[in-house]
Amino acid sequence: MKALKKIKLFVQGFVLFNLLWYLLASVIHMRVLPKPTDIYLNMSIILSEKIYIHILVSLYRVGYGLIISLFVGILIGLLMAYSNAWNKILNPLVYFTYPIPKTALLPVVMLLFGLGDLSKIFIIVLILVFQIIVAVRDSVLNIPSETYNPLKSLGASKLQIFTHITLPAILPELLTSVRLSIGTALSILFFAEGYGTQYGMGYYILDAWSRIDYNEMYTGIIILSLLGFALFILIDIFEETVCRWKA
Repeated sequence: MKALKKIKLFVQGFVLFNLLWYLLASVIHMRVLPKPTDIYLNMSIILSEKIYIHILVSLYRVGYGLIISLFVGILIGLLMAYSNAWNKILNPLVYFTYPIPKTALLPVVMLLFGLGDLSKIFIIVLILVFQIIVAVRDSVLNIPSETYNPLKSLGASKLQIFTHITLPAILPELLTSVRLSIGTALSILFFAEGYGTQYGMGYYILDAWSRIDYNEMYTGIIILSLLGFALFILIDIFEETVCRWKA
């Protein structure tokens, strides 16, 4: 399985990273950079606290942002692919806003939507939705017109054509876009959770940093990284399940 290969790569990278971390910490020998062994030996104590609440809150925000992005992105992408008029209207807007660093919009989003969950979910949507729109639109437009002819000649309905041709065509590109965007979304969430909240992995890491508790800080960083990897693998498993024809 593709997912198993990625897990193997992750384990190899994890071991190598921790080895380099250990060597660097041994050379620098500063409190701000403890050895990984110090972190892992104390992790059981830290995990016995309410860190699970922070993990669940971050997953809630990322999950809602992903669901909204998929719903809006797929609809707009299909609309642009099937309608030349809508494509002419929306394409300049997408082209202009797509490369804008979404981090720069964080203060604006917080001013408009407040410091609660809504602003944090909305910034995740801003990161994900444009990549989804572009992936869906381009995937549909890249389907050769003759691909539709066999089903049309058999009298297939529009729903059947979408199910058997359009949907399989857009899924791989769609999932690739989501996979690449997850890391960016978690990075932005880290900054967003530093404001107006007392829960979330971003808040947990920044709070530990402000208290100069480096064990907790590095534990939070490791857990946030593992969350990103877990979501990455889940998308891979989902792709293997629904896109078996691709293999």
